Amino acid sequence: MLEPEESLRIETAAQHRALGHPLRQRLLFRLGQQPATTSQLAAALGAAKGSVGHHLKTLREAGLVRVVETRQVRGGTEQYYQRTARRMDLDDPGHAATAAMLSGLADELSVADDDPLLVLRHVRLSDAQADRLRAALEEIAESATDDGAGAPRHGLLVTMYRQRATDTDPA
Repeated sequence: MLEPEESLRIETAAQHRALGHPLRQRLLFRLGQQPATTSQLAAALGAAKGSVGHHLKTLREAGLVRVVETRQVRGGTEQYYQRTARRMDLDDPGHAATAAMLSGLADELSVADDDPLLVLRHVRLSDAQADRLRAALEEIAESATDDGAGAPRHGLLVTMYRQRATDTDPA
């Protein structure tokens, strides 16, 4: 079985369109755990098998998932899908795919096994402070290593952005 690439840069219109639906985000989250069939994904996500198949086709055509194994079952062929990369980096965080990603993430948080950490904080930083914080957050995200199949799986979303200035911001 092929191992997923470490990262994939999301840059094409087809990739952005593929990421623009919350169910496709949830499929990608689930396929980050292990390869799965259309039936397994439909059962795990509480979605119709036909809908899952349609969304998998879109993700596959965009190069975000691939078939990694096939098995003959009851006269048919069962396909196991896997993400093509462990991490996907958006080249345009303002794109509609971000809204779908956050919607899919909200669905994941609502069924999390424990008390998820979600913090939104706005803070005034100099450019130098912002650069240091960004580097530290990137280091934390990059240094997280997988502890193997027996360990519980955790989601990690890291973002940092500079808010758009408005006319009402104090000088």
